[in-house]
Amino acid sequence: MTNQRVLPATGREQQVLDRIERARRRRPKLREERITMAHGAGGKATHTLIEAIFLDAFRNPLLEPLEDAARLPVQGGTGERATVALTTDSFVVSPLFFPGGNIGDLAVNGTVNDLAVAGATPMYLSAGFILEEGFPVADLTRIAGSMRDAAAAAGVAVVTGDTKVVEKGKADGCYINTAGVGALAAGVNLGVAQARPGDAILVSGPIGDHGVTIMLARGELDIEAGLLGAVPGVRALRDATRGGVATILNEIAKAADVGVLVTEDAIPVRDEVRGAAELLGIDPLYVACEGRLVAVVDGGQAAQALAALRAHPLGAQAAIIGEVTAEPLGLVTIKTTFGGTRIVDLLVGDPLPRIC
Repeated sequence: MTNQRVLPATGREQQVLDRIERARRRRPKLREERITMAHGAGGKATHTLIEAIFLDAFRNPLLEPLEDAARLPVQGGTGERATVALTTDSFVVSPLFFPGGNIGDLAVNGTVNDLAVAGATPMYLSAGFILEEGFPVADLTRIAGSMRDAAAAAGVAVVTGDTKVVEKGKADGCYINTAGVGALAAGVNLGVAQARPGDAILVSGPIGDHGVTIMLARGELDIEAGLLGAVPGVRALRDATRGGVATILNEIAKAADVGVLVTEDAIPVRDEVRGAAELLGIDPLYVACEGRLVAVVDGGQAAQALAALRAHPLGAQAAIIGEVTAEPLGLVTIKTTFGGTRIVDLLVGDPLPRIC
């Protein structure tokens, strides 16, 4: 990958950048009086909700990084110290069943992925079910079987759970909440705030598959390949779920106070996904990619990281899509197919149905 230099902004462009910077530095404030679907879409509304309500209420050093999993120091009875990763997620996908998967294996794989991108070895899961009165027992049996198989494939065990039943019409058949615990090796400390100018940004395969799969009730679900054993210069790993790759890139830029520059032609998108996205009027960058890895690695190890991803069958179409830059601070820009450059902001609104 050749280094891409960000040209100095013109006077007018600088005014726009300064206005964006002032807006981003303001304390988040939730202006809506009621929750909307946009608050769950993974974009600007979601970030505002999390920072203005939840982070403000629960603020502590373990929560503040807002990574896919929290790093928790623990001490055993004999005094030995270790670090574990803890994550939680809720799944409300509609439809519950789709070719290639269902809400059950989605719940297991999504939680395992969140532990894996924290650099942890997934070990244990919890499973909480909220079931609607009248939900078919045969469907629940099928979902539980899929969870069992996915857990076995990932090498984890479902060790505790909970079940609630609500009146008919008070849920959408079946919702699942999971929590996951994994073991972190000594010295592993990944996070988007560690991104540095010159770092390379990779994706483990074509983007947008998961979201378009749910919308079209077809497709596949993958678990990402690991990098830590092959590349010592990994700074951060993220599972690109709600809000898609664009959201992850913005989180990198904001957390590390850097710029991010990506090249449109370098981003892998399947023809089927691109065609469906064009028909639906959405950008694949904002489509959920459950099971797709976004990695930030030392720029000098980009080729090594790409080779490690491509060595795994599920990372065969991995690609280097961009780099971390010194400026513009906190912003993501994309070099378009036509040679121009535009800002890639956080998702606004909720263009997709419930996809996870």
